[in-house]
Amino acid sequence: MKFGIGLFGDSGFDIEKNKYRSADLRLKEIVEEVKLADEVGIDLLAMGEHHREDYVVSAPEIMLAALATVTKNIILSSGVNVISSADAVKLYQDFAMIDLLSGERAEIMAGRGSFIESFPLFGQDLRDYDSLFEEKLKLLLQLNKEEVINWKGKYRPALEDQTVYPRPKRKIPVWIAVGGTPESVERAAHLGLPVMFAIIGGDIRQFKPLFDFYKEEFTASGHDVSKMEVGVHSHTYIAPTRTTVIEEYFPVYARQMDKLAIERNWRVGKFTQSRFEDGMIKNGALFMGDANEVAEKIIHAIELFGLKRFVAHLDVGGPSHMQLMRTIELYGTKVIPMVKKHFEKLKS
Repeated sequence: MKFGIGLFGDSGFDIEKNKYRSADLRLKEIVEEVKLADEVGIDLLAMGEHHREDYVVSAPEIMLAALATVTKNIILSSGVNVISSADAVKLYQDFAMIDLLSGERAEIMAGRGSFIESFPLFGQDLRDYDSLFEEKLKLLLQLNKEEVINWKGKYRPALEDQTVYPRPKRKIPVWIAVGGTPESVERAAHLGLPVMFAIIGGDIRQFKPLFDFYKEEFTASGHDVSKMEVGVHSHTYIAPTRTTVIEEYFPVYARQMDKLAIERNWRVGKFTQSRFEDGMIKNGALFMGDANEVAEKIIHAIELFGLKRFVAHLDVGGPSHMQLMRTIELYGTKVIPMVKKHFEKLKS
């Protein structure tokens, strides 16, 4: 079982100045936050990709390369790379360098992208949303498997007897990130790839059929079920008390949820404190509260889904750097040890 943090590099909105905080400051804060995560024993960082004003990380691979030089143990993953709008060859080359630089700590988490700004930016047609992902994922996997590549597809020139340099010393782990789409789950299962489920709303139990479906398809495709890996990536915030979470984080979180609802035409109304607190109950999707509450929720999720990974996504809406540092410290020094202790007791 591995425990991670997820960051999108949310800028954070300065209400007094009526603008987003500076990108250079936020990037430096992320370095400090991940250094702390490494120091307190957190296993994994998943770094997101966005191309818009409210996020500062457009290229996870650059952020991960910088972090490779100031961390020692933490796995450096994307979370996610939008494969559909990326060049798979360049992406693989970048991660080969990160893997070499970090001492084999790089991972790729591939996703289709719930945000679509990268498609027009890089000249891709949204009508090809799924076929782009499928073709580029297959190319990425072939690059990871074979040294000399012969490949032909629809969306880029063919490759004839090409080798990507530098070569990593191993196959770089590739995970697939999914929301609630059965087709994405089925694809990952057939390919035998580990899956990270993004659970960010509603009752977490509604995802159980997707986990079961993945296991069924994974097994039916001839893969060894003992090697199957699934994870959950959910919004998380940890403070000394539940009241502190509501007072500090609800206004920040609600502002971002309302903004996204308008952009995506979600007909859900304003994100209320009642909805926020509903998400904090046992089967709610918000892993928020004091250390004991969050540990209990993670234990519940591990037991419900058979998880091999839990990734706590921390910076939705842009909480302050000090609040993120506190959450990371509580997660690494309080929450994770409690979860581990629970399962160690079960083994004994």
